[in-house]
Amino acid sequence: MQNNYVIFKIPSLSINESFARSAVAAFCSILNPTIGEINDIKTAVSEAVTNAVIHGYENIVGEIEISCRIKGQVVEIIIEDYGCGIMDVEKAKEPLYTTKPELERSGMGFAVMESYMDEVVVLSEKEVGTKVIMRKKINEK
Repeated sequence: MQNNYVIFKIPSLSINESFARSAVAAFCSILNPTIGEINDIKTAVSEAVTNAVIHGYENIVGEIEISCRIKGQVVEIIIEDYGCGIMDVEKAKEPLYTTKPELERSGMGFAVMESYMDEVVVLSEKEVGTKVIMRKKINEK
């Protein structure tokens, strides 16, 4: 399979989360993933987009860029916002840590992403934004 990619942008509105996960899942379908693999990808994308909406822009509408690239049997998904950034990425990745307890956030977003994807890298800079890079190998049948 040759390299293939798609890049799209959405406003940071929670109503766009389902579109983002469906679009990524549809793009990944060319690798003939199992239902479980598709569900893993959709869940990880949902968490990353939701984080960008809730934490990245904090009550303003910004832009989220989503790019997906297929390299062989590996799908790479990048969810990027240009919002406030994360002060301490390692702290943010700790299970149950949340900066928004009043919104009843569980603090499990990054842990969920890491459990469903083979690799998760979080790059963030204060007042510049956050980039979440996720990779998953789709097993050949």
